[in-house]
Amino acid sequence: MGFISRNILRSRDARRSKLPLYRAPVRTQLPTKERYSDVDYSDDDSDDGESTDSSIPSSASSRDSRQTSSSVSSSAPILSKKPAMATRRPPRRYLYRLPNKVIRYLCLGMVSTMIIFIFSLVRASQIENKRLAEGRLDKKPIIAPPPWESFEFLTRYYGGVRTLVPFAENVPQYPRFEDEVPYNATKSSQESGKREIAPRRSSFQAVPASKSFVDYPGSTLPGNNKEIHECFLDEKNTVRIPPIRYLEGRPTGFPDNILGSYELLSLPEDICFDRYGRYGPYGYGYSARTGGLGVGEHGEQEGSEHIWESVKKVDWRKVNWADVQRRCYKANADLYKPLTSRDAPPRGFYIGAPAVVAKLEARDAAEPGIVKSGKPAKTPEGTPSPDQKTPSTLKTDHTAKKPQGDKSRTAIVLRCWDEFAWGEEDVMNLRALISEMSLASGGRYDIHLLVQVRNDAKHPVWADDEAYRNRIKDSIPEEFQGMATLWSETQMLAVYQGLHDLWIRGPDLPVHGSYRGLQMAMQHFASNHPEYDYFWQWEMDIRYTGHYYDLLTKMEGWAKEQPRKGLWERNARFYMPYVHGSWEDFKQMARVQTEQGTTSPENIWEKVPSIKGAAKDPHQVPRGEESVWGPMRAADQGDWFEPENDTVPPTVYERDKYTWGVGEEADLITLNPIFDPQGTTWKLADDITGFNESDGKGKPPRRAQIITASRMSRALLMTMHRETAFRKHHAFPEMWPATVALHHGYKAVFAPHPIFVDREWPTEYMARVLNGGRNGASGGARTSVYGAREHNLMGLTWFYNAGFSGNLYRRWLGLRVNNDGGEAFELDVDPSMNDTSVGTMSGGEGRMCLPPVLLHPVKDIDLPVEEQKEYAPEAPSDPSA
Repeated sequence: MGFISRNILRSRDARRSKLPLYRAPVRTQLPTKERYSDVDYSDDDSDDGESTDSSIPSSASSRDSRQTSSSVSSSAPILSKKPAMATRRPPRRYLYRLPNKVIRYLCLGMVSTMIIFIFSLVRASQIENKRLAEGRLDKKPIIAPPPWESFEFLTRYYGGVRTLVPFAENVPQYPRFEDEVPYNATKSSQESGKREIAPRRSSFQAVPASKSFVDYPGSTLPGNNKEIHECFLDEKNTVRIPPIRYLEGRPTGFPDNILGSYELLSLPEDICFDRYGRYGPYGYGYSARTGGLGVGEHGEQEGSEHIWESVKKVDWRKVNWADVQRRCYKANADLYKPLTSRDAPPRGFYIGAPAVVAKLEARDAAEPGIVKSGKPAKTPEGTPSPDQKTPSTLKTDHTAKKPQGDKSRTAIVLRCWDEFAWGEEDVMNLRALISEMSLASGGRYDIHLLVQVRNDAKHPVWADDEAYRNRIKDSIPEEFQGMATLWSETQMLAVYQGLHDLWIRGPDLPVHGSYRGLQMAMQHFASNHPEYDYFWQWEMDIRYTGHYYDLLTKMEGWAKEQPRKGLWERNARFYMPYVHGSWEDFKQMARVQTEQGTTSPENIWEKVPSIKGAAKDPHQVPRGEESVWGPMRAADQGDWFEPENDTVPPTVYERDKYTWGVGEEADLITLNPIFDPQGTTWKLADDITGFNESDGKGKPPRRAQIITASRMSRALLMTMHRETAFRKHHAFPEMWPATVALHHGYKAVFAPHPIFVDREWPTEYMARVLNGGRNGASGGARTSVYGAREHNLMGLTWFYNAGFSGNLYRRWLGLRVNNDGGEAFELDVDPSMNDTSVGTMSGGEGRMCLPPVLLHPVKDIDLPVEEQKEYAPEAPSDPSA
């Protein structure tokens, strides 16, 4: 121990720490002793946690203890002795103190921040007061849900065929007048004021027998027209399509339509269709092995066999709809105007294609017994002329030469795209449209598929005929391939060059694209098909639960009889019979509102003095507006296009007695109101290009209708086509047809077809919301339902983003929606349910039955399909086995 100096150890500890060390009290009776690290010892702790080099002898018991860790310094004890309380000094702790210079800077920064914050608050208050004084108020976000979401859902849409009652005896669940009790309320609830639900019936009637719609007294089907030759699916004229079937009456409590009118358009209101009666003739309800679609073999099926009572099931596996339509037209060609063809017709479906007609002529010559109206000869241009007949034809029953007819023909053009996912439901709906329009009319209508090629860089259809045909084969079901005509965005860019693009919705949606330039494809299609006088623009997600021919022809006939006086004003309003009364009352209401004006949120502050202090005349009444009478053109005459061809009124507005336009075919028939987009919050209201807007001229007058489904005349489409190609005028597809009709004086008509709503809206409130625009119209003001308020239309059966239409259609097909409906709901009664809401309906009423109604949109219908298996013949059994 002598070779280690105590002074050396102390000097080392002193250098390591300047903090004071605790010294153990000196005990004179015991000598101090220094030891090595391997000797037992007991040492005192210092105040700062460091051990000293002094030690005292331990007791006998402590001498037996051992050092447990060799990593600890020999001078560090395992358990330190506690010093006497009298001799311990309190610990001294020191906090780090910032320099005074830093403290001054921090204080200065804090004071500066507070001063800036105070001045910012004062400045923000001044700016806000100025904005309030100038009336510049930002729209506040809607926190509460829209009022219509608090209305109760209607339940009786989902009633079944076992509760059918005659239409005259049906008590609709909606709409109800204010003095009527709720539909399902008991007598005691009327007295107490509380809503109590009437007890549910414990039993239901059997499913009544269905009837053929051909025999319905109010239908316009030309089945009994002796001038029309019947059309068949096969070349031998043996395969007929079974007619669709209806049921009389409606499910008890079924609501009435809130918009439009059955009576006005002469549509059948006292019948309904179930899914088998509507789609059974087209492959629904029987297996794919027998030629059906393999869907519909689930749910309640009682009475579905009546569809094939007189006509057997059709095997749809080898039908070519293009050939079927050509044969149908050829059998009735003498009823229509002679075909007009282009000198060099491009690719696509043409009803009078020379090669196909030659094939049909050869077949007729080989089989003279086939029913036909005559064998057309060929004109010098190669186009068949139906009014010329060969001697072999004169040997038939048609001994005398028939004069050529003068009836116009119409093309129904379905917009589609090459990546469309075809399902079984899409196929049967298209079969229904072709059968009920082309075949039922005797060739008056032709159905076309206008298919967009979305990636023509990958599929160069315009560079190679084989690529064109292959793209159709790869994207269209085989039975519809002959009806397809392809188009692409780059093709429209080549046809309609020079348009100024406003990029109203960003660089991803150009003016020639399928979103903002869809109407271009329709214009170009019409220019290539001069054989049609009218064109229905249709969509793949439209469904009709009735007969298509009955609907479209009745809307066309009604539009033809509408007078032009006040027509644009009536077109701009929703017609609600429960609020507006009869159509005559509605017509006069529209006239008065237009001439005298109405008080609305847009002009309610007209009598209040303005900010500048200029008070208005206190006797001033809300101003009306001028009725549309003849063409309403742009302000700059340089924007007028071929005005010499425009329609001119025969007399002034005041002298007309609602006679001008009666009996005149409508150039435009829409299925939604034709509203004025100016002043509305509709995002596409300003998507119109090519017009002179300088020197304060502003946008030209325009009109629009939501959903492009409409009928357009060839004259209107050719004006649109030429004006876009030569004058570089164009607008959004939902605005361009109505705007051109307004500029050139074409006859435009909104057909108020029946529309249903899913909730229990107060009828007066609904009328104010839907016709909340300028002077009682649907558009023309910020309070219009179009734009920020379009959410109010989501509960209808007809709107571009309506949710009710798709849900109602799925339930009608027997599918489950939001865990409601389905096979069990149709077949079984759940006694635990109380029928107070859609989710608590007890069921057991059978499959749904809907009146004829247009539905849009109906997308992505996934029907359960039977598994298609290849069945091998059974081997004879082995008796020895």
